[in-house]
Amino acid sequence: MNQYLAVTSNGLENLLVEELKQLGISDPKPVQAGVKFKATNEQIYRCCLWSRLASRFVRVLSEFTCQDDMDLYLSSTSVNWVNHFHSSKRFVVDFNGTNNEIRNSQYGAMKVKDAVVDCFEKKGLPRPSISKDQPDLRIHVRLHRDKALIGIDMVGSGLHQRGYRPESGRAPLRETLAAAVILRSGWDATKPFLDPMCGSGTLVIEAAMMAANMAPGVKRQSWGFQALEDFEPETWAEVKSEASVQARRGVKKVECKFYGVDNDPRVLQTARDNARRAGIESLIEFTLGDAAQLKKPAEFNNGVIVSNPPYGERLGTAPGLIALYTAFGAQLKSEFGGCQASIFSSNDELLSCLRMRAEKQYKLNNGALPCHQKNYSISDRPMSERPEADQQTVVAPDFANRLKKNIGKIGKWARKEKLDCYRIYDADLPEYNVAIDVYPGYLVIQEYAAPKDVPEEKAKRRLTDIIRASIQVTGVDANNVVLKVREKQKGRSQYQKLAQQSSKMEVNEYGVKLIVNLTDYLDTGLFLDHKLTRRKLGELAAGKDFLNLFAYTGSATVHAACGGAKSTTTVDMSNTYLDWAKENLALNGQSGKQHKFEQADCLQWLAKATDKFDLIFIDPPTFSNSKRMEQSFDIQRDHIMLMENLKRILNEQGTIVFSNNKRHFKMDLDALKELGLSARNISHQTLPLDFSRNKHIHNCWVITHSDAAQG
Repeated sequence: MNQYLAVTSNGLENLLVEELKQLGISDPKPVQAGVKFKATNEQIYRCCLWSRLASRFVRVLSEFTCQDDMDLYLSSTSVNWVNHFHSSKRFVVDFNGTNNEIRNSQYGAMKVKDAVVDCFEKKGLPRPSISKDQPDLRIHVRLHRDKALIGIDMVGSGLHQRGYRPESGRAPLRETLAAAVILRSGWDATKPFLDPMCGSGTLVIEAAMMAANMAPGVKRQSWGFQALEDFEPETWAEVKSEASVQARRGVKKVECKFYGVDNDPRVLQTARDNARRAGIESLIEFTLGDAAQLKKPAEFNNGVIVSNPPYGERLGTAPGLIALYTAFGAQLKSEFGGCQASIFSSNDELLSCLRMRAEKQYKLNNGALPCHQKNYSISDRPMSERPEADQQTVVAPDFANRLKKNIGKIGKWARKEKLDCYRIYDADLPEYNVAIDVYPGYLVIQEYAAPKDVPEEKAKRRLTDIIRASIQVTGVDANNVVLKVREKQKGRSQYQKLAQQSSKMEVNEYGVKLIVNLTDYLDTGLFLDHKLTRRKLGELAAGKDFLNLFAYTGSATVHAACGGAKSTTTVDMSNTYLDWAKENLALNGQSGKQHKFEQADCLQWLAKATDKFDLIFIDPPTFSNSKRMEQSFDIQRDHIMLMENLKRILNEQGTIVFSNNKRHFKMDLDALKELGLSARNISHQTLPLDFSRNKHIHNCWVITHSDAAQG
């Protein structure tokens, strides 16, 4: 008998112990991410062929203390490799792990390779060759701190490669992990099985193979142990023949039903092809369908639903997923009373959207991704008789009620004003700390950074509830909900690029057309709190030379041009935003030499400007230390310096509309008076209804020459 290590995922060790016992192994011992045991050749052949959970089996040749490369080399040469494989066999070394001295796995693999080759050469035998692409056998090395293990991989390529799945869906489960999920789901071969988001079919195929008692390795063509000197061809032929016969007979004996459902016809065809290759296509009924509208099959009494729904890498991609899980949970409760469900996901917040209480739950990894598997028993009582927690209730009722109230009031105002985009919620309730803006057919939800005293998991759960409730209340398609996270930023760092693909749409604001981009940036290209300011600029601009500083996407310029400005000059540091401003003007039929665009640091441009203007709009950042600026800028500290420069280029009867969003900004009226300028605070007049809760969203002042003000 030889010593073996069965390699598996963390958390599956005890499950693998039970499987190995069923395969005839005595006294298997769980270790970290594996199980150790002793076996004969016949037993290890059977384990390789029949294990659904192990990723590989390694014949352990040596375990030793390894502090440096010399320990590694000497311990590797102490193995009599000639006894294990012939020099004509090609091999490769798989080296896993590092320590303080061996910091590179490739270097470790090279030292072991050298030891193996030297062993053959010292005995006067030909040097075995290395093949990374098509080796006859693989030498397996594990190193953790000062402990090392060296052995021969009995399998070759991983055991998850069953041979039936050359293609898969976008986010496939490994077959070994799928088998573990099924074994922990509570399903057995007496019950029907359904995967409502089956993708390439891995879960339902693995379950059907279990029901048919089909060896998962029966389709594999090659094995590492076939290259060993002690390989027993007759024993292997007998073990494999027995499994082949069992596979053919087992399919005919299966009585339970299997169902695979997916909404992607191409992936569903892949699932059918995989089932055919696995030899169990006759057992599975594949159907095109939507999990959010899932119906119970006719022969599914007491059945088990097992699924690995999509879960996204970030919650920021999840509004559609939140709606999917919510609708899926509702369908399970309404259609599948008396059944069981087991759902596997990396996102516990999404699992909470099912609104079901788990009876059992497990933690395991999908690769490096920590995941949860939760098992549910679905009540067969009418919904009206179930406990409140098991019913489909209004999510976050306080938030939902406030949202409904705001939509009724603000929506009516926006329709009257002919506004396409407006804010319907802005952290009205402290525990639901988001802003929600309406765009035609879309919602943009901006999450403010949660206070430090709110646990991260609680903040995530609240955000999930906000998204679900917003979809419920507004009826907006979940795929048209855009989620953004807004943290406290300085200067214009909030204008960072988030994506590479453009996603633009046109909106109307007081008769002006503007382009917004809902997905590519943290902001959309339109500050909604300034809509009244822009309208006022349009009213003031007729026949005037207009200057827009820190212009962003030029929306104020468009209002001024459409209001009849004689000329416009638009200044911003970003070419991207200037191009956007040009598009905005062209969209409104405004073009010509009278519209100028300047790419520059606005402060430097202003210091050197010589042209005169009748109407100036300036909305600078609160603070900026951009690398492209020569010096930092602070609106409170530097606003008088701004005014001094602006006065120089302002015509005698001209007007400056000055805005900023510093919460406690104080205009230095005395210094302004010394400059010969007069200021009138119009912040309240420029605060639209949809921002009426946030009195300090911006400050806005009209500034003129003192003489003109007195006149």
